[in-house]
Amino acid sequence: MRMTTTFGINQIISHGFGVFLFAALVPMMQESIHISHWYLATIGAMTQLSYLGGAMLLGLIGHRIDSGRLVLITGSVTSGLLFVMATLDDPLLVLLVLTCMAASAAISWGAIVELITRYARSELCSTCLSSASSGTAWGYGLNGLLILMVVPLLGWRSSWVLAGMLGTISVILTLFLLKKLKQRAATKSAEATEALPARQLFRIILRERAAFFACLICFMVGFATMPFSTWLNTYLAELMLPPALGGYTWTVSGVTGMAAGFLSGKLADRKGHGVALLIVFGGFALGQLAFVYDPASFAVFAGFGYGLMYFPMWGIIAGWVNQHYSSTATMQINGIGMVTFGLGGALGNLMAGFIRDFSGSLAGVYWIITIDALLLVVLAVYIYLTERQIEEPQLDTYGSTAP
Repeated sequence: MRMTTTFGINQIISHGFGVFLFAALVPMMQESIHISHWYLATIGAMTQLSYLGGAMLLGLIGHRIDSGRLVLITGSVTSGLLFVMATLDDPLLVLLVLTCMAASAAISWGAIVELITRYARSELCSTCLSSASSGTAWGYGLNGLLILMVVPLLGWRSSWVLAGMLGTISVILTLFLLKKLKQRAATKSAEATEALPARQLFRIILRERAAFFACLICFMVGFATMPFSTWLNTYLAELMLPPALGGYTWTVSGVTGMAAGFLSGKLADRKGHGVALLIVFGGFALGQLAFVYDPASFAVFAGFGYGLMYFPMWGIIAGWVNQHYSSTATMQINGIGMVTFGLGGALGNLMAGFIRDFSGSLAGVYWIITIDALLLVVLAVYIYLTERQIEEPQLDTYGSTAP
């Protein structure tokens, strides 16, 4: 429990604050910093590329550095940059800092995956991973509290300072946790923690079922969730619906994600990862179907489905991959999965922009997202049916099991 909580707090800092706090504070920051729509688009592109770069770097060379050290380094860097954000007035420096924090967030999550899969009990691995990954949802909620309670009294700069202070506390808690973890007796053989060489890593991803489907799912989730979140408020405005509807939708999404991490992870550990994926992808698909049928009535329900799927999905997938590969290999495959997620998100946003320019409406975009969500359900059904057929997996020479 202590490990899950500590790494969940790390997710709050790295993703909740490092990646998403800026978007929450943009309206207030624009009062003192010149931030144009072109500049916001540039930030979106640069931070996404930086996140992809961090994930790729982690997948290729992350195994050469101790994961505990990576978590401490990224936590310290992010905490320091959060303090720096409170002092900046130059938009270019803001862009540079946000780009660094995006790469740091990708590396941090990959290192957390390796540590949890190494130290958590196997019967609780997915619960720990999903609960930790849902720290991002708690970050969403804290961002809302900062806007409502801190900014009106102390200004937007104080929010960055407070985030930096929480980040510093997170680093201290992580340091004590890592010291305790290192005192545990090793329970896995050297073979079980062996890393994959780069060529072997890509060969496994292309040829082996678990690694391939994990990366494919990440791509499809990115293709659906990135345009859904990016264009939601724009689509609601296109339909002349009240702006508050978007706020309610994201509030429900965050609250759902807070609870979904623990519950879906518990389900994955007890009933199987196929069952957990089927439920979270099914909830997302139902929300999208209802939303395209009647956006005004079911926008909040779509937010519920988004929160149910997006936040815990990372932990479920990592736990599933860890059933087939070592903790270090799981970290590497997870890093490539984050790259495919980013590529899917970029493609989805490009598609959305093209459709809007061509048709003048975003309705078609959400129909495509719905189709993607239904295909995710089909993949979950396939995983559910096939994972039952794998009875006694054997480790190969790279610490993976036969697909």
